[in-house]
Amino acid sequence: MSLPLIIKWGGQEYTITSLSEEDTVLDLKQSLKGLTGVLPERQKLLGLKMKGKPADDDVKLGALKLKPNTKIMMMGTREESLEDVLGPPPDNDDVVNDFDIEEEVVEVENREENLLKISRRVKEYKVEILNPPREGKKLLVLDVDYTLFDHRSCAETGVELMRPYLHEFLTSAYEDYDIVIWSATNMKWIEAKMKELGVSTNANYKITFMLDSAAMITVHTPRRGLIDVKPLGVIWGKFSEYYSKKNTIMFDDIGRNFLMNPQNGLKIRPFMKAHLNRDKDKELLKLTQYLKEIAKLDDFLELNHKHWERYLSKKQGQ
Repeated sequence: MSLPLIIKWGGQEYTITSLSEEDTVLDLKQSLKGLTGVLPERQKLLGLKMKGKPADDDVKLGALKLKPNTKIMMMGTREESLEDVLGPPPDNDDVVNDFDIEEEVVEVENREENLLKISRRVKEYKVEILNPPREGKKLLVLDVDYTLFDHRSCAETGVELMRPYLHEFLTSAYEDYDIVIWSATNMKWIEAKMKELGVSTNANYKITFMLDSAAMITVHTPRRGLIDVKPLGVIWGKFSEYYSKKNTIMFDDIGRNFLMNPQNGLKIRPFMKAHLNRDKDKELLKLTQYLKEIAKLDDFLELNHKHWERYLSKKQGQ
């Protein structure tokens, strides 16, 4: 028996008439790939539930008790669109952001479904504390790839790809900030990289804890579809007695990562092509001075980190 369905995606409706109740959810996704160009693994079909949970790909459409011409909303992004969002950051230092997050923030930051996802991470994500949070310290959250080292270039040791002034930067920052590492990879990789760079064993500073991709959440943005982000609310929820919006700053080379908390994010220039740029990259040296300057403030919310260089220049000129 034919089962016509209407799929809503990207402001358009697509009618599928080629499926029957014997076809599976994966068959539906394959049909949608042909219509929209969105790969099955990138598709999220809202409302297709089996016993209260999202239906698996092998579930037959007949088991979902769908009525003919049921409207289903799809979330997902074409591969070519994803290249902008998920690909490595551009070489061009003039690119202020991987996309203009201001337009997306209102839609994303306070949406209830995203706040619920953060609440779940606060409850379920296990943080291994390496060194206890310190009373009265501010919080510095650091990305790894292209922020602390160039992970694409070839070298015999990780130290060759380490961003210049890394240890001096962390030593100075530790005086005023607890330091947290947050990378969109798995914990095993993060631990290995921190060890290789000599970060986890340095006697001059300590890492409070590290977070991996499992602490991130997926949000839907109107223009870009599904995007993984690093919500600082996970940290604030778990350590509310120490950290908040007022005393947290996050460095990342990808602006979308602080889509849920743009006020606290500073988009660092990506460190790439280490062999060419090692002698001229002074980003961490300058940011050491910026962190020292703003550490004097009681509330970071009055700052606009987009203009950190202007702020630093002004303070140093006084």
